[in-house]
Amino acid sequence: MPVILFVRCDASETFGVAPGAVEAAGATVRVWNALDDSDPRPPLDDIAGVVVFGSTFNVGHADEQPFIKETADLIRESIDRRIPFLGVCFGGQLLAWALDAPVGEGPTREIGFEPVRPTAAAKDDRLFSHLMDGDMAFQWHMDAFSLPEGATLLVSGDQIPNQAFRVGELAWGTQFHCEVNRSELEFWLEEFAKVGDLATDWGKSSEAVREEAERLMADHEERGREVFERFTLLSVGG
Repeated sequence: MPVILFVRCDASETFGVAPGAVEAAGATVRVWNALDDSDPRPPLDDIAGVVVFGSTFNVGHADEQPFIKETADLIRESIDRRIPFLGVCFGGQLLAWALDAPVGEGPTREIGFEPVRPTAAAKDDRLFSHLMDGDMAFQWHMDAFSLPEGATLLVSGDQIPNQAFRVGELAWGTQFHCEVNRSELEFWLEEFAKVGDLATDWGKSSEAVREEAERLMADHEERGREVFERFTLLSVGG
């Protein structure tokens, strides 16, 4: 069975809707725990596609967190070998950074559900053509990426303009968390509550985020599953 490599960049990453969507599309998931020094970077010889997920770290930690540069090397190898790649939030930032685009603190922090705006280029995109203007996507980030040279902007946002892009025909990066489901969000909120206060640190309370999720998460999960099913099908089909 074809293999999609998931790269875990945070101890709190559960991958949300992604594993089920990959399996529904006819592939299996292999996980590389990039944070674990005892888990070496895997070869890509039998990998059909690569997905890098979010992290509480950012590219500014690259000199103190070796996994960041190691994962960037994996991204470049994926692109060089024409293995389909998808980067989500930190993974999208890392794709931009690996291709020499600036990444740093954005003009505002986004947390919770924000509207996204597909560009004209998204109409025919193999991952994001199903998105509609005003769809609500889950965000949790302070950094943002600029577009790499030659990249195509696919999705914009009202506060952070670069929300999804494609490089060439086989590499995508998003700022929003298309993988998150309700259980993963709840886990993240519980974990954050152990170290800080969301309203103080991020400007929105956990209760407000949960209220948004109650109204918006079901549709968000459906759109996220579609992204990962499409990614798997194109990875398997070449």
